[in-house]
Amino acid sequence: MRLFLVLVAIVCSSWDRGECLMLASANKSVDQQLEYRPEGPLVMCKFLPIEFIECEEPIDHKGNKTAKEEIGFGCVKFGGSRYEDVEKTKVSCTVLPDIECFGPRTFFREGVPCIKYSDHFFATTLLYSILLGFLGMDRFCLGHTGTGVGKLLTLGGMGVWWIVDVILLVTNSLQPEDGSNWNPYV
Repeated sequence: MRLFLVLVAIVCSSWDRGECLMLASANKSVDQQLEYRPEGPLVMCKFLPIEFIECEEPIDHKGNKTAKEEIGFGCVKFGGSRYEDVEKTKVSCTVLPDIECFGPRTFFREGVPCIKYSDHFFATTLLYSILLGFLGMDRFCLGHTGTGVGKLLTLGGMGVWWIVDVILLVTNSLQPEDGSNWNPYV
């Protein structure tokens, strides 16, 4: 550092004063960026909100616990309707190109829920169950094809199965066959 200041002093004697001040201030900004200043304007990259980063999808191990233990992260199962039932993992995230932050721009974010969404909407399925449930439309919509055919052939179990399925939907006991969660956007 002292050697650099001596060189700046020697060079400043031959240059004009404006260029010398610019060179000295450039050196000062480089030194300040080497350590994190919490009171400064830059936020640590790993603390940025989700709007400013792009994260990968959680890795699906499809029930293979050994693969998850080898890698150290990923999802063994997806879905769950209660907070306690949803598995959480870490994923690799990268800061968007035009965002300024301090620290590494690629990092792991912890606590990402193992949830995947498909084209299953709760409100739509409930309407199918109420209006066309005696034909098994709700079961077909959720991917339960076998029970949908049974419900169609028995006309909703003479109305009993129809009412039971409406109750099962409302209590969140009847869910999509593929294990995905209800899509939150209607």
